[in-house]
Amino acid sequence: MTGPLLDWLDSRTGYRSLVRRALDEELPRGTGWPFTTGSIVTLLVACQFVTGVGLTMYYVPAPSLAYDSVRFIMSELPLGWMLRGLHYWGASFLVVAAVVHMMRVFLTGSYKAPREVTWLSGLLMLLVILGFSLSGYLLPWDQKAYWATTVTINVARSTPLLGEYVADVLRGGADLGALTLGRWYSAHVFLLPATLVTLIVAHIALMRKHGISGPIEPAPGPGEAFFPWHVIRDTVMMAAVFASLFTVAALVPAPLDAIANPSDADYIPRPEWYFLSLFQLLKYFPGPLEPVATMVIPGAVIGFLMMLPFIDRANGRHPFQTPRRAFTSTMVAIGLGVLTLTGLGIADSPPSDDNNWGLLPIAGWQIATAEASPCARCHAPGAPAAPLAQTRITRDEEWLLSHMADPVALAPGVRSPQEPAPRPMMSRFKAQAVVSYLRREHAGRAHPVIDESGRLAALTYAETCVACHKIGGDGGSMGPDLTQVGARRDAATIKAIIEDASQVYGETAMPPFRTRLTAEQIDALSSYLATRK
Repeated sequence: MTGPLLDWLDSRTGYRSLVRRALDEELPRGTGWPFTTGSIVTLLVACQFVTGVGLTMYYVPAPSLAYDSVRFIMSELPLGWMLRGLHYWGASFLVVAAVVHMMRVFLTGSYKAPREVTWLSGLLMLLVILGFSLSGYLLPWDQKAYWATTVTINVARSTPLLGEYVADVLRGGADLGALTLGRWYSAHVFLLPATLVTLIVAHIALMRKHGISGPIEPAPGPGEAFFPWHVIRDTVMMAAVFASLFTVAALVPAPLDAIANPSDADYIPRPEWYFLSLFQLLKYFPGPLEPVATMVIPGAVIGFLMMLPFIDRANGRHPFQTPRRAFTSTMVAIGLGVLTLTGLGIADSPPSDDNNWGLLPIAGWQIATAEASPCARCHAPGAPAAPLAQTRITRDEEWLLSHMADPVALAPGVRSPQEPAPRPMMSRFKAQAVVSYLRREHAGRAHPVIDESGRLAALTYAETCVACHKIGGDGGSMGPDLTQVGARRDAATIKAIIEDASQVYGETAMPPFRTRLTAEQIDALSSYLATRK
């Protein structure tokens, strides 16, 4: 039934000859499992393209909607969490696969003449893949996206001579905003895919022209066809890798931080693991030496890789024999350096616990959801405004704080000087607590389980301590940071300091709180702070 149709299609397109050329390609005898790495990279690129197209159907590249569109994908779209998980973890799988493929090419000497341009096209593909990972950073518009991109642009600014121009092109304006997001989205969805597809086509065409290099030591006898045995190897390896990716995406959902807050200068951005080595390198070259970490060392590594086919002109392909031994030692040194810096970066990363809200948002949760809360007048089912759990944060922090002080004014700051402002609905410190809670709520964080002592400690901190002391990035900076105070003081000492700091430190600006707080408040606060280690 289909025979005549396929005959007609072949007469018009010649597809059968193309299939035969692809499947009957002769491979050197001994071409085995190590030569499946290129097919794995191709599979993962295709997976990123397919999942990326799915995500663009729901993602909105605008600062006011980007975060909520990602949250919709994760929480409302059927299997949207899996779609984003495959794309998010697929980026890591792709970087690993591309590096493994490059190492296979190096170890087998497959970059040697006449395959120099094939090697260069593959190296450019790796750089484009890293560009995908970098440009995709900003798109969720969460805290990590915003501040990691800020660091990236600051690094670009350190480029000699052209630094400011490059930073302006990346940023699109004076600050990160709609133009920045639009440019990075355009690069991620249009510019980089077109570049990668062009490089892949060129890479495959060059591979077909020069053939596969085969094993280091040629095996005697005739070659073997690509189909069926090498096709089976490719299929098995691709199935195993995709099964691994699917398992990771199913078991470890893609993370989403709180919505970007440009006023939170205390947020410490941490890049993805494949950029941690560069991030760690910046610590050893501060200030004016920063270009050494951002330009000189990475440039030297990339330059060595690009020049490798032209400086290694000997006939031998064995990686541990003269004359290749020196190049292999250099590659090992580069690899160990990257792995060491990455390991140090992981070790230096602060532990993250999305369910550990900290005292300020816990206090804000109690203030905003209490029966007598002023927020409940408007933010409730059937009330003028949406319930707090459904409220989108589209304003900056100063606007939110002003609104909580004068909620009747829908545009804070418009009252004239002659019009007396009403008494604030809540203090600024309590409003800061509510804003902190709203950011956790908007990020979809699960409500923590806290006992009555923890609730009392949170409210006490928000009403008394937040102006001077910081915990987990929230609070003032006049006094010591209490984030890890439990590692320095026990509960009894902390209690004594709260009651009367002058008895412990002598002269101090901290007033005594023995008479300002109840014994229950002091006990609850000191017990909680002692656990901060």
